[in-house]
Amino acid sequence: MGNRLGSEAVRVKHVFCLIFTIATFGAFQALAQQYPSKPIRVIVAIAAGSLTDVVLRTAGREMLSSLGQPLVIENRPGGNMMIAPEACAKAAPDGYTFCQVSNTVVSVNPHIYSKLAYDPDKDFRPVTLLFYLSQGLIASASLPVNSVKEMQALAAAKPGSINFGTLGEGTGPDIFRQWLNERWKTNMIGIPYTGANLIMNALIAEDIHLTQIGPGPFSGQLRAGKIKMLAVDTPKRSRLFPDVPTYLEVGLDGFSEKLWWGLFAPAGTPDAMVRRINAEFVRVFQTPKFLEYLENQFIEPAVSTTPEEFAAFVKEDRERAGHMVKRYNVPRR
Repeated sequence: MGNRLGSEAVRVKHVFCLIFTIATFGAFQALAQQYPSKPIRVIVAIAAGSLTDVVLRTAGREMLSSLGQPLVIENRPGGNMMIAPEACAKAAPDGYTFCQVSNTVVSVNPHIYSKLAYDPDKDFRPVTLLFYLSQGLIASASLPVNSVKEMQALAAAKPGSINFGTLGEGTGPDIFRQWLNERWKTNMIGIPYTGANLIMNALIAEDIHLTQIGPGPFSGQLRAGKIKMLAVDTPKRSRLFPDVPTYLEVGLDGFSEKLWWGLFAPAGTPDAMVRRINAEFVRVFQTPKFLEYLENQFIEPAVSTTPEEFAAFVKEDRERAGHMVKRYNVPRR
């Protein structure tokens, strides 16, 4: 009798669990189908007007009809790109806050800061890798050089006299500056800014002499002669600037760090919402119209087909960043 009652209790428990699972799944599916029901905030770790910011806004317009809701961009630059991820980590994981950050945030900063206001593993849910930002070595118009070879000779002859615009210590442009210093046996001085557009303004005003940034938004200034691009980090010469050599052609291909940007959500964001946003970006970044737009901006699309694929990429990239930070003696804070 006791065994029959025990078996019956187990059976009832299993049935209850099955009903609960079905009900939960149904509610989850209904939630996913209704999502999003309001605008989605995306926190961006760079100043408004920078190429990364512009690309995200453009993608948001492209997915407005399918999402049914706009992406509301919230720029939080500064703090060596640590202000934005901190805000993202503290946001409610309800599917209505995401953040767009670079490899500096999740790959480099953990190796150079003893205390971060965010945990790159515990505080975020990877959504998708978005793109690699091709870089150009760009000089001020008045600098008396017209090639990388001439730039190298000038920097070597006058160590400490060349100001190099960066996005802060430990960021890609700053580590590239250190790589050039070592390679050219000189000492170009890093000057930090919170966005590429601010770097460009300083370059045009001749507050700085040289930088490495994505040249896409500055085609007009390049054609007008307000600045000059000495080389571009693309696999082949750009059809937009066919006279500008690639890094490979001028011997700058030994620098392995590639600047990438990706999308994250606060940890705990529902899986269905993460996958919905992933799918939207994958779709937009594969359309011919958007691909042409990215090419004109010197951007290499790299969307991850799944959040898991992006998570694995981030793990490997952080290991690479650790070796790079050690190699160039980036000081720990």
